[in-house]
Amino acid sequence: QVVDGYSAVDESMLTGESIPAEKKAGDLVVGATINKTGSFKFKATRVGADTALAQIIKMVENAQASKPPIQKLADFVAGHFIAGVHVLALVVFTFWFFYGFDVFFRPESRFILSPYSLAEIGVFGFALLLSVTTLVISCPCALGLATPSAVMAGTGKGAENGILYKGADAVEVCSKLKAVVFDKTGTLTRGQPSVTDVIPGGTAGMEPGEILRLAAVAEKTSEHPLGEAIVRGARDHGLEVPDADRFEAIPGHGVTATYRGRQILLGNRRLFQDRAIEAVPLLERMEALEEGGKTVMLMAVDGKAAGLIAVADTLKDHVDVAIRRLHRMGIQVAMITGDNRRTAQAIARQVGIDRVLAEVLPQDKASEVRKLQEQGITVAMVGDGINDAPALAQADVGIAIGSGTDVAKETGDIILVKDDLRDVVGAIEISRATMRKIRENLVWSFAYNITGIPIASGILYPLTGLIVSPELAAFFMAISSVSVTLNTLLLKRFVPSLKRTRRTGPGPEPGSSNAPAPAGA
Repeated sequence: QVVDGYSAVDESMLTGESIPAEKKAGDLVVGATINKTGSFKFKATRVGADTALAQIIKMVENAQASKPPIQKLADFVAGHFIAGVHVLALVVFTFWFFYGFDVFFRPESRFILSPYSLAEIGVFGFALLLSVTTLVISCPCALGLATPSAVMAGTGKGAENGILYKGADAVEVCSKLKAVVFDKTGTLTRGQPSVTDVIPGGTAGMEPGEILRLAAVAEKTSEHPLGEAIVRGARDHGLEVPDADRFEAIPGHGVTATYRGRQILLGNRRLFQDRAIEAVPLLERMEALEEGGKTVMLMAVDGKAAGLIAVADTLKDHVDVAIRRLHRMGIQVAMITGDNRRTAQAIARQVGIDRVLAEVLPQDKASEVRKLQEQGITVAMVGDGINDAPALAQADVGIAIGSGTDVAKETGDIILVKDDLRDVVGAIEISRATMRKIRENLVWSFAYNITGIPIASGILYPLTGLIVSPELAAFFMAISSVSVTLNTLLLKRFVPSLKRTRRTGPGPEPGSSNAPAPAGA
């Protein structure tokens, strides 16, 4: 934690973002990131195995060492494969020694790419070589490599993109998702209110900037989250916010303040009614903003209506981009929140969410996820808070936001290092690509052994007079393992679809509507 100084820190190791992050006193810095400009003093709050880098390494190692359910099939086959091939080799020897050589022997026959002469080796040598060739050409290595090599490559690719899989089972289940449930506050939204609209009106005849500045003056000493949002919004627009000469909070109604002889009133409808201030021209616009899920405050100066200020918990950047992509992937998208239904539906309309689960208590979130699962749907839950932990645990895949609480991250099966919901799409795409490689590897491994072993045991000899030599069988066996490994390495070239078009600078994607509206909009 920075205790003194100011600088810009390159956190690309952790977040993948190339633009340095500004750090000041009180901010957290992460070990293994790089100080670019300036200098500062910091105190170490986590060392050794508790550091972010050590935790990332540990999770990646655990994921790479674990086994997905699909590997159970490969392990079962590989576990019985060697014994089965030895039995088959004995059967091959017995067949050719006692029966096949006498019935099918052809003087012109020969071993492919081998100096062996059938006339020299006789019936025993012929049967023994076919038996040995059967053993040599079989390749349990390819079956054994098919799954763990792909899992290592997939989880490594995820780590490169700030997506940490806690286990290989998370990779497999994530590839089968049919629905994703997002928590609203702190996951879809920023988790703190921001000024979205400043609208002049009434008889005071003031400009939006002046309305916001005076509202910030009135709220500067307030501890209410909406007041803090107004002060923060004014400063973000470069407005000076001096102290009020007098301040009074009116519980349940609003605030009143005096600044340079001007009386400022900021609050709800009831406050204006009690003070007999005419606000009819503003009420229609106020109701429209409230239908959009925003909290709206009326403002009056010297007893005259001046305008209104709307505050809302704004959406994070790129939320609509991520949800559109999930829809194109055939995945249902739902939102779960404890907020009122009107606010939740307003958020859902902005980004195109299919289903809204509103006014849900924290202890009931897991039950809502369970209801979806009872419909036969494989569900992922995306959350960041302590209250999301039960739902994260209940879901088939829990996806925790890296900026969230430690409890959520501990409960989730996948952690998104960056606070970017496009990485939910990336996690699913990487999982699907990994499982596709596993299936390709297994198909190739089974196909190779099903084809190669009969040929090595002499099934084509009666027709062609050609026999695979042990040397050639060894070559094919090695090629089988190498081909599986090379196919797996193609995962290193995989790039999640949204990252291909991702801009390097901050801000929403082209066409995104998630940026907060400027004052006066």
